[in-house]
Amino acid sequence: MDDVTAPGTAAPDLTAEVIGRLERCSDPRLRELVTGVIRHLHAFAIEESLTEAEWMAGIRFLTEVGQMCSDQRQEFVLLSDTLGLSMLVDQINHARENSATESTVLGPFYVEGSPWRSNGDAITDDLGAQPLLVSGQVRDTAGRPLVEATVDVWQNATNRLYAVQDGEQSPENLRGRFRTDAAGAFSFRTVRPVDYPIPDGGPVGRMLEATGRHPWRPAHIHFKVSADRCVPVTTHVFDSESPYLDSDAVFGVKQSLVRKLVAHDPTVEAAPVGIQGSWYTVDIDIVLQPDAPALPS
Repeated sequence: MDDVTAPGTAAPDLTAEVIGRLERCSDPRLRELVTGVIRHLHAFAIEESLTEAEWMAGIRFLTEVGQMCSDQRQEFVLLSDTLGLSMLVDQINHARENSATESTVLGPFYVEGSPWRSNGDAITDDLGAQPLLVSGQVRDTAGRPLVEATVDVWQNATNRLYAVQDGEQSPENLRGRFRTDAAGAFSFRTVRPVDYPIPDGGPVGRMLEATGRHPWRPAHIHFKVSADRCVPVTTHVFDSESPYLDSDAVFGVKQSLVRKLVAHDPTVEAAPVGIQGSWYTVDIDIVLQPDAPALPS
């Protein structure tokens, strides 16, 4: 009588056979990665006693994720973000010195080539009811100011949408690039950021709902900062008053990136140039670590 594999078990040689088919792969790193994927997928199926119906539901889900992708939306990145994989990869790849600014996820709404602006400029034509003056300094881990560093910033509007999501906004709204001055300083005017939900009208949103999770991100401003002979950093500044700091849908919050936005009253002090009425300020130091020294040849 032929051997029959009992339900709920797996043929012990199957995983090894599948991995063995990779022996002719000429790229050692690719072979290593695919081997790992196979090993972990097989182990997952065995550990969870995966049923055929569950396997097919997973196939349908991933198919829908792919079908949702477009030039304006990357549902697979969104899936990676909400499963914490994006932040895990960030942590693996961005070891830092203790004083260096911590990194976090880039997010799906970054656009190359934001307009160059002068320090003190507004990155939007409408500062609204809660203007925010952002100022800071870029320096290295030795405390030296970094002159001519690039500070690339972007954020969502008060309607909770980024410009790339909203045809009513200028493509350049709430975006800008700045160069630090001789003291490594930069500044710009903007609106106080607001909490917003990640795009949840697709399969990732349904996954969040099915697992009892919300889609919200805490209010933040994105920064991508670089300077000669330094390791660039992609990071956020989070508003300390956001109710979602402890439950960010993409796990991007790090305590060192949370800042209090300080309120100012125009009856007590003069408003900065270009701001009328009440306003907020936040001061940010961004510390870059030097490039690793070149190894001797």
